[in-house]
Amino acid sequence: MSSSSIPGFHSPAAGADRPLAMMATCHERLGRQCATLRRLLPHLARAGADREAQEAAQAVLRYFDRASPQHHQDEEEDLFPALLDSMAGSDAVCIRELTDSLAADHRTLQAAWGRLREPLLAVAAGRSAALPAAEVEAFVALNESHGAREDAELLPMAERLLDDAALARIGEAMKRRRDL
Repeated sequence: MSSSSIPGFHSPAAGADRPLAMMATCHERLGRQCATLRRLLPHLARAGADREAQEAAQAVLRYFDRASPQHHQDEEEDLFPALLDSMAGSDAVCIRELTDSLAADHRTLQAAWGRLREPLLAVAAGRSAALPAAEVEAFVALNESHGAREDAELLPMAERLLDDAALARIGEAMKRRRDL
């Protein structure tokens, strides 16, 4: 796996002072890590757990062990409640359905990640391990559809409904969560 076949580790700058942009950037990073995970499958079959496979596995592990759970917390602990609060006195059924569905996706994604984590830890440590292709594809597909739904529905809704004070509170919580 040449270094050009592994997506880069750099992302556009978006900080907690622009929390919705930061969340969108997380979705871009998610896509790159999913692409790396997909590329790792044939590479492992061809070259085993060589240096490039180890580095790719380490990058995927870092993202899905740390950044992805933080992103889910950003949404569930801060963004979803802020959206529901923004609808105070109104019928928030559509927002509740959307946020409940996305939160359920988070649980499904976490369980799917648990099934991929052990073989990736082995590869990251330089040991040969087979990644279950069907599990990888299911995990990537769910991440892609989940991220697309958040980009198409959740973030535009938040942009319309949340005021500057709510966005600032979300940004501060994101900073605390990341020790920024």
